[in-house]
Amino acid sequence: MSTELPTVYVVRHGETAWSRTGQHTGLTDLPLTAAGEQAARALAPRLQSVPFALVLTSPLQRAARTCDLAGFADAARLDPDLYEWDYGAYEGRRTDQIRAERPQWELFRDGCPGGESVLAVAARADRVIARVRACGGNALVFSSGHILRVLAARWLGQPPETGRLLQLGTASLSMLGYEHGPDEPVVHLWNEMRR
Repeated sequence: MSTELPTVYVVRHGETAWSRTGQHTGLTDLPLTAAGEQAARALAPRLQSVPFALVLTSPLQRAARTCDLAGFADAARLDPDLYEWDYGAYEGRRTDQIRAERPQWELFRDGCPGGESVLAVAARADRVIARVRACGGNALVFSSGHILRVLAARWLGQPPETGRLLQLGTASLSMLGYEHGPDEPVVHLWNEMRR
């Protein structure tokens, strides 16, 4: 029996037209750009040698296509809890545009009118964490930036608002795991981008 503790590999989707321009992309189902597809393919060599007990992806095409190009389409299960934050009235808008109207607005504190609160996103992240912890081995998760930042905060037992401190680039790889045992969750790697 292996004494190695499992790791959760976390992948943010490749670039889309809106991620390139900084527009909040929640439920709008945009495809990857050519650069996003190339970066997604570049993830494959890093992940192919890892045995995964569970592979989950957001149903949105940007995450599912990243999963496919990284070589895991056949193993992946679509998980609706991995949808990106629902930005409601702020969908498609940039932070600077929103702050021109609401100067003190902070996504991780205020949520979005007509969209999700940080607590609603945290509840989804907590359900994903429960599934990956129960799988009995390494897990691989493909999704979008803000939900994954909340997921990392919750993995560490921190309030979901802590996700605001964790920048996450497109087609990035991160690793969540444990130090000495399941009661000591840690971040092993964050926001690695190889091009």
